[in-house]
Amino acid sequence: MDSPKRTEIGDLGEFGLIEQIKKGVVIHHASTYKGIGDDAAVVDGGLHHKKLISTDMLLEGIHFDLSYMPLTHLGYKAVTVNVSDIAAMNGIPKQMTISLGLSNRMSVEAVEALYEGIHAAAKDYQIDIVGGDTTSSRSGLVISITLIGELTPDNIVYRNGAKEGDIICLSGDIGGAYMGLQILEREKEVFKSDPNMQPKLDKYPYIVGRQLRPKARMDVIYELGDLDILPTSMIDVSDGLASEILHLCRQSQKGACIYEDKLPIEKETFETAAEFNMDPNTAALNGGEDYELLFTIGQKDYEKIKNHDDITTIGYIHSSDLGEVMVTNNKNTVELTAQGWAHF
Repeated sequence: MDSPKRTEIGDLGEFGLIEQIKKGVVIHHASTYKGIGDDAAVVDGGLHHKKLISTDMLLEGIHFDLSYMPLTHLGYKAVTVNVSDIAAMNGIPKQMTISLGLSNRMSVEAVEALYEGIHAAAKDYQIDIVGGDTTSSRSGLVISITLIGELTPDNIVYRNGAKEGDIICLSGDIGGAYMGLQILEREKEVFKSDPNMQPKLDKYPYIVGRQLRPKARMDVIYELGDLDILPTSMIDVSDGLASEILHLCRQSQKGACIYEDKLPIEKETFETAAEFNMDPNTAALNGGEDYELLFTIGQKDYEKIKNHDDITTIGYIHSSDLGEVMVTNNKNTVELTAQGWAHF
């Protein structure tokens, strides 16, 4: 008798696994407006508005390392990653539930420190904590947050709305969180070899902060509203810019062209990449965890943002047969590939 076929999850990858799971999903209720496949689900909220629902799970040893991640920062970051998903749908966060898996290494004081960061984020983003769950964990700390946001149906922005000729925009700068992680990992190894050594982080305040305590770009969402700009598509940059561009293009059934010399890279990120003998554009394209917003706008809206200090236009959308490409600094055109965070 033949043994059952076994497919390794790593062979599919995160998004292949999601597609496999989607095959068995049946929508039973008309109130489910948008299911699996975007930054957040959309359900009917009644009274002419929609609810957005996003869930993210963070696992010790996979998503964070408590040897250099302060618990207060971790609590703040856990909320931020969910808020960023709500922002990527053009929504406003409102309520959240928090579930924790706690190992016997965690004290009451440690949980309080974690919640200090959660409460700080809840205050900054104006979110109500409305419930959750706690359980024991044999594999370290586990944090799972479900966030509920809302907006009117006419203002929802999906990943699949990009059109030919749309301008590709990016908030803030990219690559900093990845380079901050490289610094933290380097100093961890130095400490392991000599516990008397103190970590040298003073030279890298910006990029270390980008890794340990990122901020979701709700400010950009409010500003776009003030400018009367509704993006045609949007996604947050959590797995690397290249990966997110590919998501927008594949769901919109379009291609894209971006320009290497337009990538917004902060000076400290650039200099730290050089310190590690790394191309800073590699960190920018594939680093992840920047939680900036990547979005497309119609050409009619370009005049409204062309002088914005914190939004960069990095390229444009073209037909799918032209693919996803980048024009390099020396004017070569290369295929855009994703080498970002591998979840499995």
